[in-house]
Formats: sequence, C-alpha cells, structure tokens
Amino acid sequence: MELENVNYAQKQRLAFIDFKLMFTSSVTRNEIIQRFECGTAAASRDLALYKQLAPKNLTYNTTEKQYVVESKFKPLFNHDPRKTLVKLANEISDGFDAISDTKFPVEAPSALNVPDLMIVARISQAIFLNKVVNIIYTSLSSGSGSRDIVPHSIVDNGLRWHVRAYCRKSKEFRDFVLTRITKATVMSDLSKEHESKEQDTDWNTFISLELVPHPKNIQYPTAIALDYGMVDGSMTIKARAALTGYLLRRWNVDCSNNADLNGNEYQLYLNNKHLISGAGNLTLAPGFQDL
Repeated sequence: MELENVNYAQKQRLAFIDFKLMFTSSVTRNEIIQRFECGTAAASRDLALYKQLAPKNLTYNTTEKQYVVESKFKPLFNHDPRKTLVKLANEISDGFDAISDTKFPVEAPSALNVPDLMIVARISQAIFLNKVVNIIYTSLSSGSGSRDIVPHSIVDNGLRWHVRAYCRKSKEFRDFVLTRITKATVMSDLSKEHESKEQDTDWNTFISLELVPHPKNIQYPTAIALDYGMVDGSMTIKARAALTGYLLRRWNVDCSNNADLNGNEYQLYLNNKHLISGAGNLTLAPGFQDL
C-alpha cells in the first residue's frame, strides 16, 4: 500500500508513530491506543503498515516491548521544521502538521534560520535515552571540532535554538547553538551522574527579575504597564539562571546601572539588578556591567 492511499485517520496515527520514533527513539502500541482511543487490533495494524511503508525505520525490542528507531531512519512524513520546533517546545507529539491543510490567519516573525530536524531528533533521542552524543560543532572561538556532550534540554531562547548539555571537553555545562552542529551521533555509553540535569546548577537555579517601564525612554509608562500586565507599575518574573541573559536580551531590557541605554527599543528596565548581579548569564543582557 502507498501512503497516498491511506485514509486520513490512519495517516494521523502513522504520523504520530513517525514523530515518536524520530524525536523520542521509540513508540509502543499502548501509546497509540491511549492517544487515539483505538483498539489493540487497530494499533497493531498501524504499526504493521508503518513497518511496510518504512521497513528501515523501526524494529521491535522484545525485552522492552516497544518499537525502537533504527540508525537508518528517514521520516515517512515531511515534518515542517518551524512547526515541529513549536510542537517540541510545547510538548505536542502528534505529528499532525505533516498532514494538516488548515491555514490559520496568524503570522509569526520569520526566523533567519532553523536547525536541521535530524540533528534535533538525534539530540532529543539522546535526552530520552540518557546517552552521550558526539557532535561536530563550529564555535566562534575555536572553529570546527568534535566533542562529546550529554544533552538534557533543547531551548528556544527567542532568537535561536540551542541545546543545554554537559561538555566532556570543557568539563562543564554549556549552551550549544543547534545550527552550528553539522553532525550528531548518539553513542552507546550512558551519561554519568555528574553530567545529569540535576547537577546543572545554573539550570536549576531560578532568579526573580523585577521589570518596570524604562524611567527615561518612556513618556507614558501606563502604556507599558498595560502591555505587560504590570501591577502598580512593575512585574516580577522568574527565570532559570541559565536562560536569564537570553530573556533580558530578547525583550531589550535595559540592565545598565542607571538606565543609561537610549532608544525606543528599550522600554523595560531591570529594577533589581543590585540583588542578582553576578547570577546566571547576565553578561548577555543589554547594558549589563558588574556592580
């Protein structure tokens, strides 16, 4: 049977199987049953059909009682990169974007570039499997090279996507921009305890940021208060220390000592810098200088 001859409902289930294999490395019959409220026989037919359409994509692990992704996996569906990244960020794993024709009257800012989805898939698989990934990475400081990383989270920082991981080369947790990874290979060895997400201090530390309308650039601060739902002219948000600098840069929050940044783009001011100076990656924030 060809994919174009499959009915819409079954295409949805096949897309789910494809998505789960690609980004989590496995799928079970029970997951199909629970997600689509179908019977055991129907789920078995879906898996058999998927195997027929893409025989090199999965194999059955009798010990774990689940279907696992093969190293020669090639997506059966064309997963749109931008839509798929949004799905991953919002923990949606149905793969429906691969077959949906619905067009909604909503536009989002264009990204200058998106990561290779197969790179994202291998990183995601490694996270689910608690495994090490060998990557070919190009950095601004040292150029291209190979390194082993232990990833624990994939992050959209508002401007680009990166993976938070323990780097065995530098022996610390770092951010790696996904578009700078040209090759990713999931290794057989498992991560070690000191490489786990629980040991990433900056990731597990939350910082309270007090944001107020910019005291110099804004003529009518009430407008900014309405934009951001401020109460009594301020708002407090909590962010992971590892992501704080990205957040402040994305929203052009003036983090200078005396609200010194000029320009209409600086509508917000970090009002409690004196309490959080030195925490996280604040050096990425606009105007930040150590007190």
